[in-house]
Amino acid sequence: MRFTSASALSMSPLFAASVAASPSRLLAPRATTTLTPITVTGNAFYQGSERFYIRGVDYQPGGGTGVESDPIANSTACTRDIPYFTKLGINTIRVYAVDNSKNHDDCMNALADAGIYLVLDTDTTKYSLNREEPKESYNSVYLQSVFATIDAFASYSNTLAFLSGNEVINNVTNTNCAPYVKAVTRDMKQYIGSRGYRAIPVGYSAADVAENQEIMANYMNCGTDDQRSDFYAINDYSWCDPSSFTTSGWDTLVANYTGYGIPLFMSEFGCITNTRTFEEVAALYNASMASVFSGGLVYEYSEEGNGYGLVTIDGDSVSTNSDFNYLSSAYAKATNPSGDGGATSTSAATTCPTESSNWDVSNDNLPAIPAEAEIYMSTGAGTGPGLDGDGSQEAGTVDNESTGTASAGSGTATETASASSTSKKSAGAKVSAVDRKAFVVVGTVMLSVFGGMVVL
Repeated sequence: MRFTSASALSMSPLFAASVAASPSRLLAPRATTTLTPITVTGNAFYQGSERFYIRGVDYQPGGGTGVESDPIANSTACTRDIPYFTKLGINTIRVYAVDNSKNHDDCMNALADAGIYLVLDTDTTKYSLNREEPKESYNSVYLQSVFATIDAFASYSNTLAFLSGNEVINNVTNTNCAPYVKAVTRDMKQYIGSRGYRAIPVGYSAADVAENQEIMANYMNCGTDDQRSDFYAINDYSWCDPSSFTTSGWDTLVANYTGYGIPLFMSEFGCITNTRTFEEVAALYNASMASVFSGGLVYEYSEEGNGYGLVTIDGDSVSTNSDFNYLSSAYAKATNPSGDGGATSTSAATTCPTESSNWDVSNDNLPAIPAEAEIYMSTGAGTGPGLDGDGSQEAGTVDNESTGTASAGSGTATETASASSTSKKSAGAKVSAVDRKAFVVVGTVMLSVFGGMVVL
């Protein structure tokens, strides 16, 4: 859901040139957040030595306006909303887009004070893969923005994880994007290691597509360690109250992912077909699922004209609804399993899937990182373009795109630092890769834009 990492916004022609990166900089002196960083062992997350389960909501106020904004660069909004996060009893929020030219100290420290972590998408509508032209949109201009986002959030201890994409593959016809999604994941991991940051987990958020969601899971977890994702997340709306573990098919979901070697969680859940009482929360944090899943994030915090909101925001005023009350109650009643919840301590790679009618990937090769982007490993990404930059989707040139195939292991990080041309195509509307429900609809007028926002 949301405008995916392959958003299909009809945009004005982008006349983007390569972004010249100055040496890596910090946006401003950052206050250090104090939450224990989350780590990965086997197929689970850990807070210190304790198993960590994500209990959260997806958070992108204003997304329904169709105008992308950064909710955690706004300290007023944080001050307004964090008390409601506390009432919900959550420990994590997911944010779909941020302005990587802004400072986020106020919000990130306020979230840390409330015991709340961040799962962050590194794409924006302008800087993301284009599922219609993944090769051309996998370029150094795009990666510079991604890396700049990492720079902006890597020093916060409550940055739980980065998402390399959201629902880039959203049906059976665009699985050819998979090597580029995996390449971006590899590049992000390499950048984090090369810049001397702590090992912040990097993974992908997959659409609820029965034909290839599990195939994509296996693909993201196969190959050499530098190629493998640190975790995998799924957007799932199959449990529609009233339902049950078996009626919803969650028992099959658990069976299908049993033995999966990296952490798995639900990056979106919460069907609205009927009244939401969030019966699935009890199942998600039950021993029957805990050995496979590490919790999830309910879609979504604020009402954006799509019926999924838990609250309605009007300026500085927040009004909760019955969904909010049901979810708060459900989270309060759901206790985590004792000990490690049946998690495995080893991380086993899967076998890469073979080409089929549902999988248009002929081999295990990944595109090599563009040469201009590889330089950032040693120099840093420099200043981020923010939300108002020219964008990357039309910025591909013969100089800044991938020109070959990467050898296995080429993405292994070598620490090089302490933490600290003309467009070749004519301009035209593109189907980018940033589908998120946050930029979905406000009323029926926006329905005509759904093709442009790739809302699933």
